[in-house]
Amino acid sequence: MSSFTSMDTSTREQWAEIVDKTVAAQPRVAQRLLDMVRGLSEISDGFSVDQLRHALQTATRAERSGADEEVVVASLLHDVGKLISVANHPRIAAEILRPYVRHDVYCMVAFHQDFQGRYYYEYLGMDPNLRDRHRGETWYELAERFADEWDQRAFDPDYDCESLEHFEPMVISVFARAKSL
Repeated sequence: MSSFTSMDTSTREQWAEIVDKTVAAQPRVAQRLLDMVRGLSEISDGFSVDQLRHALQTATRAERSGADEEVVVASLLHDVGKLISVANHPRIAAEILRPYVRHDVYCMVAFHQDFQGRYYYEYLGMDPNLRDRHRGETWYELAERFADEWDQRAFDPDYDCESLEHFEPMVISVFARAKSL
């Protein structure tokens, strides 16, 4: 334990120790996130599958389409924010991912509701074309592919998807290193 009681009295040596311990404890991040994904099994909110099954289907579809590891992991975690708040779940999930994935993958998750809205926003009195405000962004095509090919199709109770254990090594790999703080 560090000996300072307020940050304004801390030393370089104390912060070096904190950084070392934080880096050594990094594997806990992946394990906590895997636990959170498991917790999605408790949320169905009227869908034909629970949110764990939805996450597994989305990640499976991404992987089978040839998506890279960061995209597959982000596809698995894209709705994990629903454990806290459905209303802003994309931003919660995106912020969890942000230090570990490239910018386009972060944006794919952060704005996925704007892309998903094409399929149901009109039923809620909202603009189903919200994705259009993102046209021209470097990540637009990735977010469009995520929404149209993987996410919106991932509510099939009969879809043969991979298990969470299948994706565990990928989650561990992505969360083993932070790209940014």
